[in-house]
Amino acid sequence: MNRVSVVVLSWNTRELLDVCLAHVFASQPGPAEVIVVDNASEDGSADMVAERYPRAKLIRNATNEGFAKGCNIGIRAASAEHVFLLNSDTEVAPDAIDLLSRWLDEHAEYGAVAPRLQHPDGGLQPTCMAFPGFWTPLFFMTPLERWWPSSPELKRYFLRHWDQTDSRDVDQPPAAALMVRAELLEELEGFDERLWLFFNDVDLSRRLAMGGWKTRYVAESRVVHHVGASTSKFVDFAGEYHRNRLVYYRKHFGLLIGPWVKLCVTLSMLDFCVTQTMERLRKRPSMPLGPLLRSYFSFLRS
Repeated sequence: MNRVSVVVLSWNTRELLDVCLAHVFASQPGPAEVIVVDNASEDGSADMVAERYPRAKLIRNATNEGFAKGCNIGIRAASAEHVFLLNSDTEVAPDAIDLLSRWLDEHAEYGAVAPRLQHPDGGLQPTCMAFPGFWTPLFFMTPLERWWPSSPELKRYFLRHWDQTDSRDVDQPPAAALMVRAELLEELEGFDERLWLFFNDVDLSRRLAMGGWKTRYVAESRVVHHVGASTSKFVDFAGEYHRNRLVYYRKHFGLLIGPWVKLCVTLSMLDFCVTQTMERLRKRPSMPLGPLLRSYFSFLRS
């Protein structure tokens, strides 16, 4: 495994980052290098790394550069043959990184590999998905997902025919824990930095597939993932998601797809406004509409 550079992106997850790095350095055999890119955390994360993990290469960003650019900074600093992108809210099993590295070593046609992600209680996180298609924006995160949860499109997108307990080739695993050949990351110029927080891993996986490279899900390699430790703290979560998704769709489906994606988001927005208004009329707790509406109109101008 000494052919692996581990790149950990950090933003205000000090305690989880500490646990993450402890597990990484306890891996057997150890990685060639560990690179921590801190996105201007305000909780002392960077100082903790400097004090407790002097073996790690620490990069302190002056501002929060987002996921894509932050990871790219770490990727450019990596020197090993394989780059393991790892969220700061994860805990790798002792052999998890080695299993992934060996798969790439033994299967030349694969460009990336991903481990099985688990909740802290051991429960499976079904995180691998099919590539989003034309109909995905209509059925995912709209009223149709609630009205028709077993639609063929949702079954396809979420791979509901597979329980993700066994290894197989996949379209898009999450970059919460993803190992990629360094030469391919250099060739593809890493993540698309226009995808600031979301869809950057989907885009990377799609570009790998377009280049003829396979991606493998290795169920024997296990990583605990505390879901959303950083993203849940981001103020404009929904707005950033929809803006990034729009960029992704325009990139891979053409500019004419934009009105379709915006129409699907509008359907979701109307449903949310009606739902919250009804809650207010019934004098039940409801969410304020102002911030979301401002984000929505900003999205429409994208």
